[in-house]
Amino acid sequence: MACGGIGICWVDRGISCYCLDGGGNINMKKSNEPIWWSLFSAGGMVAAMVFPILIVITGILVPLGLASEDSFNFERIHSAVSHPLIKLILMGVIALPLFHWAHRFRFTLVDIGLKKLSTVISILCYGSAIAGTITAAVILWNI
Repeated sequence: MACGGIGICWVDRGISCYCLDGGGNINMKKSNEPIWWSLFSAGGMVAAMVFPILIVITGILVPLGLASEDSFNFERIHSAVSHPLIKLILMGVIALPLFHWAHRFRFTLVDIGLKKLSTVISILCYGSAIAGTITAAVILWNI
């Protein structure tokens, strides 16, 4: 397979085409896959590091009365969430795990035999993550 008449092109693992130009350089095919992988890994990190803390606080400490009542009153939480830095942090805690879910769910569906629908699955999964991110952004903006 020729690459524009310059060098040789081959398929690596059936995924990408690389072209070796006349100078010995490898020109890789452009892909948006690194964007989704970076969002996937960041979401996994947030899910692994932040969610357990949130579960302990909201699922164990508050119901058992081990956290002070004053810490969780509406006015205090509303004033904290109104700060732009806290909004940005909450945006990351909400949006990044959505992309982690989308990536995992996409490849789970492809692995169970829905490879023919890979494009549709990608659009639905990442579209859902984008819609959830936009929804979270709108809600946080209006607080």
